[in-house]
Amino acid sequence: MPKTLIKNARIVNESSIFESDILVEDQYIKKIASSISDDTADVIDLEGALLLPGCIDNQVHFREPGLTHKGSISTESRAALAGGITTFMEQPNTNPQTVTFEALQDKFDRAAKGSYVNYSFFFGGTNDNLELIKRLDINACAGIKLFLGSSTGNMLVDREETIRGIFSNTEMVIAAHCEDEATIRANTEAAIKQYGEDIPIEMHPIIRSSEACYKSSSRAIELARETGAKLHVFHVSTAEELELFDTHLPFSEKQITAEVCLHHLWFSDEDYAKKGTLIKWNPAVKSASDRDALWDGVRGNTLDILATDHAPHTIDEKSNPYLKAPSGGPLVQHALLGYLDKVEEGAFDLQTLVKKFAHNVADRYHIDRRGYIREGYYADLVTVKKNRSKVTKESLLYDCKWSPFEGHTFAYTVDKVWVNGHLGYSDGVISEDRQAKKLVFKR
Repeated sequence: MPKTLIKNARIVNESSIFESDILVEDQYIKKIASSISDDTADVIDLEGALLLPGCIDNQVHFREPGLTHKGSISTESRAALAGGITTFMEQPNTNPQTVTFEALQDKFDRAAKGSYVNYSFFFGGTNDNLELIKRLDINACAGIKLFLGSSTGNMLVDREETIRGIFSNTEMVIAAHCEDEATIRANTEAAIKQYGEDIPIEMHPIIRSSEACYKSSSRAIELARETGAKLHVFHVSTAEELELFDTHLPFSEKQITAEVCLHHLWFSDEDYAKKGTLIKWNPAVKSASDRDALWDGVRGNTLDILATDHAPHTIDEKSNPYLKAPSGGPLVQHALLGYLDKVEEGAFDLQTLVKKFAHNVADRYHIDRRGYIREGYYADLVTVKKNRSKVTKESLLYDCKWSPFEGHTFAYTVDKVWVNGHLGYSDGVISEDRQAKKLVFKR
């Protein structure tokens, strides 16, 4: 079995930063100690560079099948690998939608052939597939995804009895996109009356308002408390929503958890004038005060998981006027670097970054032996170096070939990435010897 001895690493793991060596044998971390010798191992000396557990992104849209002009499992997982994300969980709003057992298996088959990093998928809830959800094995996939507000793919679930039925009939994590549809429609109609078809992008956080987010999130949380469902609220974007979540419980005891994405922590409504529809997301990027409150939630015990909501569209699609421009953007190649920039700025610390972009994700979904640097765990590892790197169009691995970070210079670069003990990315080069695996869950 191949062995790799990683020397002089500065490891960030389980709330600590410490210097150590790591011996990787086959797929696993064999030993962690201050000094390890093994004459049969390939030696990589990190010379004090940071070594993190591979990031786990529980919310991506890789567009396969049916939307591969935007991206595919292969292209987007390559970008994720180069960005230090060693595991993804992909969303069901593809074509066909992942709302049948056959469609779910098809995605697993595609990922087995094309993914560069570890993978699983969400099974989509609809107004009509409750009986399938009841039959879905608890360890079959990442969880159940519900769109409680409409977004790309038109998978809106809006029947109260169906939502209650899903909440009452699964032990899996229910991940929810929470925006109130009636509020959004009313706000859109008002904007059309005011502006006609030429609605300015600055209206996006007014149309998809804080009220719409709060109304939907509060109802979902109320229902989860009534039914005992395991609810995870995706991409929280407002200060108001933070009051809905329990902060006194340790993460391990929470039935209801919350997530925030990089774009809601990076941009604000002040950036629409420059970035336009490139930063059009659902939920919308909102005010600077919302952004500040979200950072408070990350530093505290309110926002439990960091993610990307990576959702590529072509630049032609994003260049449409407001009403026709789709929401979403590519982020997996630069999310870890973006979060590291915020560490440099003092917004939060490395330990919290690792906890909420690796440890907590693995724990929330009960992923087998991932998300930590521990002996016996899969060797999903990322080393980053303090080395300024500018985002250029030529550097992008996304199939859509654009990024909201173009022109920005990050403080760090991703140097090496191991997936299941295999060095999949090193010094800017991606290995075509893919060693990705389907996630195993222990629930």
